[in-house]
Amino acid sequence: MSQERLHPNLVAGVLEALETIFGKTIYADKVIERLLKTNKKWGSRDRGFVAENTYEMVRWWRLLWAIYGEEPSLKRKALWNLYGVFRLWQGKTLPDWNKFDEIRDFPIKERLNALPNDIGLRQSYAPWFSEFATQQLGDKWSKIAEDMNTPADVYLRVNTLKGTRDEAQKILANEGVPTHIFSENEVGLRLESRLNTFRLESFHAGWYEVQDAGSQLIGSFLEVQPGMRVIDACAGAGGKTLHLAANMENKGQIIAMDVENWKLSELKKRARRNRISNIETRHIESAKVIKRLHDSADRLLLDAPCSGSGVIRRNPDSKWKMQPDQLERVQITQAEILRNYSKMVKPGGKMVYATCSIFPAENENQVERFLQSEEGKGFKLEAERTIYPGDYNTDGFYMARMIRDTV
Repeated sequence: MSQERLHPNLVAGVLEALETIFGKTIYADKVIERLLKTNKKWGSRDRGFVAENTYEMVRWWRLLWAIYGEEPSLKRKALWNLYGVFRLWQGKTLPDWNKFDEIRDFPIKERLNALPNDIGLRQSYAPWFSEFATQQLGDKWSKIAEDMNTPADVYLRVNTLKGTRDEAQKILANEGVPTHIFSENEVGLRLESRLNTFRLESFHAGWYEVQDAGSQLIGSFLEVQPGMRVIDACAGAGGKTLHLAANMENKGQIIAMDVENWKLSELKKRARRNRISNIETRHIESAKVIKRLHDSADRLLLDAPCSGSGVIRRNPDSKWKMQPDQLERVQITQAEILRNYSKMVKPGGKMVYATCSIFPAENENQVERFLQSEEGKGFKLEAERTIYPGDYNTDGFYMARMIRDTV
């Protein structure tokens, strides 16, 4: 953003967002959404400034306070100073406002150079998280830590029930939206710049869904075919469910399940917009819902709850909201889901276990333990894949495909 567009009320908006995100532990996207709705007079550049600056300060929160040399605080004066440090760290000048008088001559380079050469500090992660990541990933952590601090691109998955990727790309171009091909599949497009696609006619016509390109690779990994019975047992709002339906050419049956019924209601709306009719939703109210489907699925997708460590670039506030005990609890849940839900796969059927985590503790280790368990003895690992955030400039994901014996 140029200095001419730097206005006190916009910086104050950023500081208000930070106070709410860190003071009330509300997710950053919700805070920014609410803030932008409240300030209707802000133009598109103003809105972009507030959102971008908020996300970047959240992303670099630990490092910025370390450079400033103070303990984190939500007092408004301290936040004004921190914003000044942030701007100097970006190589920009400070406007001639009295708010910045205290730090106008701040020795930014000297302070930065004096910090310890520690990955967690330099790349701005919680100490416990960086330590755990080092244990889990070894030498890979340094590059992954850096890659996860790159703001995420926006990817679209073309709905092949409507037409081809080339057709969708031309329609978007006619709407003034340039895109680039994602070369790893036949349906992915990357937006050249961030924008709200939900306002476009092409979106309402069901031509695509906003879905990270790494996430798109999971739908194809399940190897569904038209006419199959497919269960998406942790469907949520159904991004991957819709992809499966398109791959099945809207034929056969998809049972989309989740423990939260409101997410399934959202999935129904999205399915209607995508002109998809082979999805049935089932709310997991008890173990009976799973038991009724034992030995019935040709394909089963377990997009398991996880730490979300692979999507930090998209949700930078999760760096600070995630806690060690949550990581322990989610691993227990993952193991239970694998043991209990896998019973829905019929003999000869296949199952994909997937997470948006970068940690082996949630990924390879979980699959290995499952295959050694009583419930997993009839399964064999057919293929697995880990995608790190820097691999294709996407989010981080893990996927393992297992096949159940026919005997």
